[in-house]
Amino acid sequence: MRIIGVFLVLMLLFSCEGPEPRKPVQRKSGSYFKESIERSRKLLEAEEKKIQEIIKNDSLKHYTHSASGSWYHYLRVNDSTEYTPQTNDIVTFEYNLLTLDNDTIYSEADIGTFTYKVDKQELFLGMRDAIKLLKENEKATFLFPSSIAFGYHGDNNKIGTNVPLKSTITILNIEKQQDNLEE
Repeated sequence: MRIIGVFLVLMLLFSCEGPEPRKPVQRKSGSYFKESIERSRKLLEAEEKKIQEIIKNDSLKHYTHSASGSWYHYLRVNDSTEYTPQTNDIVTFEYNLLTLDNDTIYSEADIGTFTYKVDKQELFLGMRDAIKLLKENEKATFLFPSSIAFGYHGDNNKIGTNVPLKSTITILNIEKQQDNLEE
């Protein structure tokens, strides 16, 4: 009897192991992400090709490539100042949004005059960068690939998935903020 008791105690001590974690049922290979990257790369390539065709066909205008990835040309230049909007400045401007085929999505009348606090309010990436390139009383037309426009999501209204945009932006006023006046 004593042997059975010792045996049960030893069995109880050695049979208790910690919890064993479950193995994942499915392992991710990363192929979904690789496919997504490849799809995005091909989309950007196609959009850039279309933008280059527009630039080639519009040979009377000089287009400049911005650091953010948009292309633009000036319709009106202001040579009397060098100041471009800085963070916290309040910019009043007008703009429209068109497809690259010049179909109007939102006209200037639809949008109206827009007031924007630089880098402190939500605008799509291309527009935020475009505003910082223009001086007061300047007007320019920008071509935005969908990746810096509204991207995959669109605007939940008239702009669909992966739509590259064309926009003419007019800066009406730049209200410099005190910290930017000192520079």
